[in-house]
Amino acid sequence: MIIEVRAKNCYAFEDEISFSMKADMRNKKFGTNVHTENNFNVLKTAGIYGPNNAGKTCLIKCIKAIKRALLNKGNGLMANIFTGSDVCELGITFMASGRKFSYDFRYDVEKKEYIYESFSEILKDQYNNEKEVCWLKKDTIRERYECVDKDVLIMIPVVSKNNLLCYVIDTSKFTCINEMKQILVGFAEKIDVINMNNIPMEHTIELMKNKNQLQQKIVEFIKNADLYLDDFEYVDMDKIWVKSGEGDERPEESVLDLPEKIMDQIRLVSTYKGVPVPSMLFDSTGTKKMAAIASYVIEALEQGRILVVDELDSSIHFKLTRAIVALFNNELNNNAQMIFTVHDINLMDCRRMFRKEQIWFVHKDQEGVYVYSLADFTAQQGVRDTTDIMEKYRRGALGALPDPELIHSLLSINGNAKGDDADDK
Repeated sequence: MIIEVRAKNCYAFEDEISFSMKADMRNKKFGTNVHTENNFNVLKTAGIYGPNNAGKTCLIKCIKAIKRALLNKGNGLMANIFTGSDVCELGITFMASGRKFSYDFRYDVEKKEYIYESFSEILKDQYNNEKEVCWLKKDTIRERYECVDKDVLIMIPVVSKNNLLCYVIDTSKFTCINEMKQILVGFAEKIDVINMNNIPMEHTIELMKNKNQLQQKIVEFIKNADLYLDDFEYVDMDKIWVKSGEGDERPEESVLDLPEKIMDQIRLVSTYKGVPVPSMLFDSTGTKKMAAIASYVIEALEQGRILVVDELDSSIHFKLTRAIVALFNNELNNNAQMIFTVHDINLMDCRRMFRKEQIWFVHKDQEGVYVYSLADFTAQQGVRDTTDIMEKYRRGALGALPDPELIHSLLSINGNAKGDDADDK
């Protein structure tokens, strides 16, 4: 599970920002929203609010870049255009198998080099005191190196910087570094990053092909999300025409020549009032998106994965987004986690749904981009667990709210129209 994400000089973030999933256990409200393991307390969900083009998606991109770097894929990093520096800095603190780790790296996007890496384990004693134990530090600029595997230490200054250290040496020969690699890769493989404005159906299709318990749960999820839907299936091609009222005719050869992805889409069938129809032709955008995200949600809950969603509420009814969040906050969820960006203020509910530290904001002004939590606002500032957070946000008291002043555009248009009429006369 993700505990903290750090970024500096990445995308929209010029100065260092920190996004935390650490639970404040002084607050006892909604204890089921917290995953507790080995004395570490991590939030199961967090929602990120803010106006368009403020930096919410950039925070999602940072998580995706960390995942791709740890899996030895192109990280896709871009330095902030206003700093004049090519070095992006990213870091993540996370839980894996009940242990807490921290990993940071710096990447020169111009030279395509990882110029800094550090990996530590964070231990906590019975008194909740934390101690950081360094496994690896590689600082090629200052030429400072540390490693628990002493044989690796002499290699670090001379190995390539084009990849992370664990990918440029044979880690199987070094006990601790090999364990570090397994921890980092295992953690990264559990992260799914999706955008609801462009969510692929392929993941649901692949899971629907397997006739197992997971598939059944996905179908139930989709059916419960659409009151009018009787069933949702992935069927064989020879059943498509039967279900479509074409008798027992076989599909034409030209149809079979369609790309496999399109064929898979055609084989997804929704049933309404006993009538089966191709999902891609008859289902609404919202139903299609629910079908697409269903596999990610169910798989995350079943396998303890981390689901990161950009624009969770895109084309989805607010009651459905609320239900999805409730699944992750539920006491039956042991170790799945969801982080999402959202505009729907119906989710901004500290009275019935969220702890204060689960609601985050991204605010942008002339000075920069700021990432902060509702928990940063104190009771003295008028923010309590019983406060109507939605109303405070509407009034702009929490920031991260657009001020478009569209009335000026309207008056300008009307003014031009009157001016044009005057000229005609």
